[in-house]
Amino acid sequence: MNFPFFIAHRYVIAKKSHNAINIIAAISIIGISIGTIAFITILSVFNGFDEVVRGLFNSFYADLEIVPKQGKTFTISEEKIREIHEMDAVLDIGSIVEENALLIYGNRQTVATVRGVDLNYASITGIDTLVVDGDFTLYKGNTPFAIVGRGIKYTLNMELEFSDVLKIIVPRRTSKISLDPNRSLNSKLIRPSGFFISQPELEIKYVLVPLKFAMALFDYENEISAMEIKLAPNANETRTQRRIQEIAGDDLIVKNRIQQNELLYKTMKSEKWAIFFILFFILLVASFNVVGSLTMLIIEKKNDIQTLRHLGSTMLTIKKVFLMEGLIISFMGAIAGLLIGSMICLAQQEFGWVKLQGAGTFVIDSYPVRIMFTDIVLVLIVVSAIGFFASWYPIRFITRKYLSIEN
Repeated sequence: MNFPFFIAHRYVIAKKSHNAINIIAAISIIGISIGTIAFITILSVFNGFDEVVRGLFNSFYADLEIVPKQGKTFTISEEKIREIHEMDAVLDIGSIVEENALLIYGNRQTVATVRGVDLNYASITGIDTLVVDGDFTLYKGNTPFAIVGRGIKYTLNMELEFSDVLKIIVPRRTSKISLDPNRSLNSKLIRPSGFFISQPELEIKYVLVPLKFAMALFDYENEISAMEIKLAPNANETRTQRRIQEIAGDDLIVKNRIQQNELLYKTMKSEKWAIFFILFFILLVASFNVVGSLTMLIIEKKNDIQTLRHLGSTMLTIKKVFLMEGLIISFMGAIAGLLIGSMICLAQQEFGWVKLQGAGTFVIDSYPVRIMFTDIVLVLIVVSAIGFFASWYPIRFITRKYLSIEN
């Protein structure tokens, strides 16, 4: 067995002459354990929310989206569409048109974005999995229907049964100045067939209607706002995106899901780093106990150090003994914290004991958790680094001050 490790191990488990040292060492381990538990559980909960949010957005947005570089609409030739559709990595393609509109339902009204979608929109995005009331139906016979965000439903107090008709009003594209407002507005009536849930900003923003209905409402002919593409499960997204960009040309931009919601993903990433640094400082404060524990132990073991010196141990070996003890304390706390934190996360994952406030109004009722191996490795590295520097200080300065040992 490594000599410094053997001595350090004995110092950790052996009873000290002053009981306060044992207490401080135990507090050090408990403090680091609690910090590690907080580290792993909070990061796992954040990973869980991240997964839920990504799932909601992934069910609303397609794998790839083609949008104009400038302006709101564009046209694309049938030849280019056919070339994209024939790619092995592409499963399906759909067109989208969207504009802001005034919605009137009964005696209530609000402004929202009306999105006209193809009949295959559900298979391209998975939006049908988000419908919680009614179903994803764009047509019943020849009658068009709308799928409305739940936020809009609450704003307008909409219902599926015995409901009023939803009136959609938009400005005419070719309207001229007139004293009669009806000449400058287009309006159509439609009934809802279902309500979808997602992120609040999507629920309060979108109403989905059939593409032909929207094009007639907006006075569109061949223009579209975007083209959505579903990729095969084994497709190389980066390579496929690059190839579609070559086909689409310089006037259009091909975006993946992250680029479609760039602000969201950047915000989530920055939030995770902010949480990481907050937890890092919590662990740093907990490590101060390690400094106190080692300082008192070095003072107590002055005679032992002299004995080791007389037996031929070098100063480097003696310093390694106390450095190893600090690392053992930190490592014990980290392992205990990881085990307890992982068990808490697994229990929450299995039983969902900790409920969300307002459970029943969101897609999940309890806090989601997802343990990632990279987080476990990161926590071990952070705790080891903090333990090293917490041990290095008393070894570097306290030994020299109290024992007059030269470096």
